[in-house]
Amino acid sequence: MEAALSLIGGPSVLIELGGLRLLTDPTFDAPGRYEARGIVLEKTRGPAIAAEAVGPVDAVLLSHDQHFDNLDRAGRAFLESAGRVFTTGAGAARLRGGATGLAPWETVSLEGRDGARLFVTATPARHGPPGIEPISGDVVGFALGLEQAGDAIYVSGDTVWYEGVAEVARRFRPRLVIVFAGAAKPRGPFHVTMDNNDAIETAHAFPEARIVAVHNDGWVHFTESQEDFVQAFATLGLEDRVATLEPGRRAAFALG
Repeated sequence: MEAALSLIGGPSVLIELGGLRLLTDPTFDAPGRYEARGIVLEKTRGPAIAAEAVGPVDAVLLSHDQHFDNLDRAGRAFLESAGRVFTTGAGAARLRGGATGLAPWETVSLEGRDGARLFVTATPARHGPPGIEPISGDVVGFALGLEQAGDAIYVSGDTVWYEGVAEVARRFRPRLVIVFAGAAKPRGPFHVTMDNNDAIETAHAFPEARIVAVHNDGWVHFTESQEDFVQAFATLGLEDRVATLEPGRRAAFALG
């Protein structure tokens, strides 16, 4: 069992698994500024792969639709060309006919071109500290499996380490964990995506998995870089748990 990952930038990763091509949180805009509800976000780096160069995508795994650093204008346009879009129930209602809303632990399946069946299970996520939900809105992660639900890849979505992520670890044993890191701080001193401590907790919760950090470059409100992430793991002797992606380049991973 093998997967291939191509980092486009920010939270956007092309996943090739089981004869299927999946894309997480599409962000294809050039650098620029966004303002919504009094919050200004600034993008400093464009995509390593242009939207038109990505090719056909069987499904988009959209953690949430309400923040520009997870779904920007060009990313929203990209949804129209995707085979399927999976996201939160609230997000699907806003996106209307083109998306399927999944509640935590709900599973759907997709059939790959090689006949393999891919299970997509929605996982819980909390976009910041306790009590943030009315401000940040609903978010979801995804557990992907070929032989059974969640045996291949876990995509955290925008979440911090909390009981919901721990429950994912109790239910599933993925070989690859993609954490949305960067310790994003768009609205104050608290982080709303995983910081390095959260990522290390996650690594210990998934002892059989390689850890890939994304969503930690290209935006001003990301406060911990990929270099910070690697150094934090190395300081604790966990460097062999880390897999790094070079933007724009395809990387293959053995999952079995």
